[in-house]
Amino acid sequence: MKSIAKYVVKHRGVWADWSNNRYGLPHLLLAAAGIAGFFLVWAIGGNYLFNRPHFGQFSGFLPVATIKALGRLLFDLQFWPSVLASLRRVTVGIGIAFVLGLPLGLLIGYFRQLRTATYVPIQFVRMISPLSWMPIALLVFATFESAIYFLITMATIWPIVLNSSLGVSRVNPQWIRMAKNQGATDVQVLLYIVVPASVPYILTSLRLALGVAWIVLVPVEFLGISSGLGYIINDARDTMEYDRLMAIVMAIGMIGFILDGSIQLIQRVFRWNWVD
Repeated sequence: MKSIAKYVVKHRGVWADWSNNRYGLPHLLLAAAGIAGFFLVWAIGGNYLFNRPHFGQFSGFLPVATIKALGRLLFDLQFWPSVLASLRRVTVGIGIAFVLGLPLGLLIGYFRQLRTATYVPIQFVRMISPLSWMPIALLVFATFESAIYFLITMATIWPIVLNSSLGVSRVNPQWIRMAKNQGATDVQVLLYIVVPASVPYILTSLRLALGVAWIVLVPVEFLGISSGLGYIINDARDTMEYDRLMAIVMAIGMIGFILDGSIQLIQRVFRWNWVD
């Protein structure tokens, strides 16, 4: 078994992207142009909408006011505890989804009969909006925190299940046959062949799950709690601090961008394929 497993993967590190000029000067210039274009569209559209009569109270949505509010937000005593609270909820929700979804995805991908039997139920349930479960979560769970964990789990478990099963289905069947010819059990095949080959797909599933969780996070944090990014957005809206509201929106985008980039970096470090 080990004689096969040692030939299963070949490694391509993060430095390969540098050698391919992925982060060269042209790439950085294009990225800078995209950012400048984003702010230009924001400034032109914002000035057109909010500099008209009777819309002056919404001038806080403009770029200059937002950037100033973002600078103040970074030193706000309420901001960083809210960021940590939101990150904790996302981490716990995705963690539960990963513990439940990864084994299910591996089994569905490995056993064809199980894949056929679970196809319709999984496709049906995953098409239900996670926010649709909100009334049920409030009735079933004793605390708002538990309800939030449930909603994030329901939002993120399906990308993990589907991408993990996809990774298993893409494993070279010749390696599985060779392992079984050498006397490997299904458990050994899963541990030594299937799981290592599926790691890139598993990391992709985590990236997708993080994106979904970060989108769902703000509305689920409206559920009667007193911390989190969703809570302080709601508070800024109620107090009509529109520059602060837009600054929080920008902060959510930047934090999400950093989290997504972190997973992309891990994906590049652990990028491998089947040896031909």
